[in-house]
Amino acid sequence: MEWNDQDVLRYSRNLLLREIGSSGQEKLFSSSALVVGAGGLGSPALLYLAAAGVGRIGIIDGDRVDLSNLNRQMIHGEHSVGLGKADSAGAALRAFRSDLVVEVHDTALTTDNALDLFRRYDVIVDGSDNFPTKYLCNDASILTGVPLVHAGVLRFGGQILTVIPCKGPCLRCLLPEIPPRKDAPTCSEAGILGASAGVVGSWQAVEAVKLLLGIGEPLSGRLMMIDTLDASVSTLTVPKDPGCPACGGSPRILPPLSPLEYHLERSCPL
Repeated sequence: MEWNDQDVLRYSRNLLLREIGSSGQEKLFSSSALVVGAGGLGSPALLYLAAAGVGRIGIIDGDRVDLSNLNRQMIHGEHSVGLGKADSAGAALRAFRSDLVVEVHDTALTTDNALDLFRRYDVIVDGSDNFPTKYLCNDASILTGVPLVHAGVLRFGGQILTVIPCKGPCLRCLLPEIPPRKDAPTCSEAGILGASAGVVGSWQAVEAVKLLLGIGEPLSGRLMMIDTLDASVSTLTVPKDPGCPACGGSPRILPPLSPLEYHLERSCPL
């Protein structure tokens, strides 16, 4: 690509990093990312991926912006209440970076569209708000070979796991089945500090950039747990399970297939 003075100035801090430099920045310009969910995790992830220079970003979310979202979903504003989250986030990204290619998918991720969508991108960021979708992201990542940055948040903390198909473990190696609803309180039940979601979503963006550039050590085989209240970060080693139903010998998308089968209850309405 041809650089202009605006490009050099805008990405000057990236260019100073030896792990990125001009060749890495050009790689980001030609890369793509799909963010599943434009909520508490997706908001910072989307903004920081755009700021990093990722050339094409897809957003998939079928929800509408609610006033109660605005303590943590800073990609939206009061003017966005009632609008589709994907459309609202897409407009915000276009205003933030005019040369960014934004692809808006105003729908839920389902077994009918997941594989086709995932194959169109270089990395997937899971900012979804329910366990069925998180497990669908995991299974579709394995089947398409597209790496996935999984995360979840609640109250003051969250966790992140990067899934690299054919190389490391997946979410089902850690938790083979979706947790029972009684063991998964929602943010409307347990609460969420918006800044905590911001920390975790921002870290997801870092993981995605590392995957796109092939730099650093991704969180493959390691579950990072962040507690902002205690100011602590810890990691749990996640071994690859040879008998895993998702990434073992016969990978496949497993039930439940939709949030409806989880009683329409969200693990955390991000």
